Amino acid sequence: MRRLTSILLLLALANCARPIPAGVTELSYATPYPPSHPFSRADQRWIDYIEQASGGSLDIHPVWSGALLSSDMSLEELRHGVADIGLITPIYTRGGTHLVRIQSGFYSGADSIADQVAVYRCLERTVPEIGREMSGLHVLAIQGGLLPGVITSKKPVRSLADLKGMRIRAPTELLAVLRGLGADPVNMPMGDVYSAMARGVIDGVIAPVDTFKVLHFDEVGRYFATLKVPRGAYPSRAIGAKVWQRLNPAQQELLERSASVWQAALADEIEKGALAGAQAAKAAGIEVHDIDPAEQARFDALYLEDAQKNARKLAKLDIDGLDAFRKARASITETGIKCPVQP
Repeated sequence: MRRLTSILLLLALANCARPIPAGVTELSYATPYPPSHPFSRADQRWIDYIEQASGGSLDIHPVWSGALLSSDMSLEELRHGVADIGLITPIYTRGGTHLVRIQSGFYSGADSIADQVAVYRCLERTVPEIGREMSGLHVLAIQGGLLPGVITSKKPVRSLADLKGMRIRAPTELLAVLRGLGADPVNMPMGDVYSAMARGVIDGVIAPVDTFKVLHFDEVGRYFATLKVPRGAYPSRAIGAKVWQRLNPAQQELLERSASVWQAALADEIEKGALAGAQAAKAAGIEVHDIDPAEQARFDALYLEDAQKNARKLAKLDIDGLDAFRKARASITETGIKCPVQP
């Protein structure tokens, strides 16, 4: 609470120092990433679009590198007005977003960013609990991502059996699956992975190819296994509900319309990051090992089995996770993403 009070005071002082012209609404945008990060480049493209489309009546003031919002408390900080708009990560928040976090494990088969976003939008429309968990915020953009593989430093992964005994950094939803395959999975901030691999504390990490460039994993990794680890979409940019309510209808309509612009910019920058990562890996001589389709199918089955178990466990919190699981799975078809179910 003391940190939150200090941030609010600093923000108030900053606003006082910036005279706002008549007829212009200024909104702050906060992110934990520096301006050079692919996410931030997409954010800047969205900012440019908003300021141009509004004719200058909306002025977005970015605050980069975590100066305002933290990674683990961003939802609460936005709700309390620390920033007007911000990057949020509800899938890493420990409390209050149980279904939003768990649903990110329902996406096996939704391999593209566009498909991931479409599945989440389906759940958003048909599962009321998701709206309840995001209360106090108005979501502006959904983010998907590249399918991770396995980056290792000491020995390659050619099959699932090779994971046995390896200490691998993995996201929370993958820990049980890896444990069942005999690995020793751990969860740690991605910012700590480089040093952990360099010191031999961990043997590898579940991560997409762009991390060879963005996080310099080309310096600590030697092998990349193309195991397609499913990943889901989640709300990634939001405006505080109180700030949203102060905007006029035209401003609200513009921000709603900008969702497709922001999501397209994010997808584009992520894909550019993948190309740069692949180039960095090639230049560093990273060995790439493809996973046999039968092994991939076995992994997918284990992944979905665990996802269904996690969905069922939400009943302890009076959340119908199985309903969300079934709707997500029904929306992923061989011919694309369909959302046949209605709320």
